[in-house]
Amino acid sequence: MNTSSVVAVFQTHQGAEKAVKSLQEAGLDLRQISIVGKDYHTEEHVTGYYNTGDRMKYWGKLGSFWGGVWGLLFGTAFFFVPGVGPLVVGGPLVSWIVGALESAVVVGGLSALGAGLVSIGIPRDSVLKYEVALRSDRFLVLVHGNEAEVATARAVLGDCAPDQLDAHGGGE
Repeated sequence: MNTSSVVAVFQTHQGAEKAVKSLQEAGLDLRQISIVGKDYHTEEHVTGYYNTGDRMKYWGKLGSFWGGVWGLLFGTAFFFVPGVGPLVVGGPLVSWIVGALESAVVVGGLSALGAGLVSIGIPRDSVLKYEVALRSDRFLVLVHGNEAEVATARAVLGDCAPDQLDAHGGGE
């Protein structure tokens, strides 16, 4: 089966959250949706996360946002990515990043995040744009699936007014 991806970049966590909920309402499989972004680090607040059974808890300025999104998506993690900073990730992207780290795929100047995205067919030049967006405190919403699923996701995400919307794979 050919797989494709669509990546939307949002300026705010509210935009990213609306996009995830819109994808859910459109009937897309939540196991195909990932979100990644940074929480805002301040010296006055504790930032961290912990897992209690099947429930992930997160402390930080955007704790309620991440807690709500993590309640919808499968797989959660907090990574420190050199050059990008601390990232909060939900969805299958967690597994792709861990797989890249475990198989030592992180080569050629790519971060662990970049290697995870390249492993599913996202071109290096696009990965670099997404890392710049994350360094600028933007949020990524990614849907990975067959061409029909990604076409649906692209239409839904387009209605959510992202700063950037790109499709990858599927014969491109």
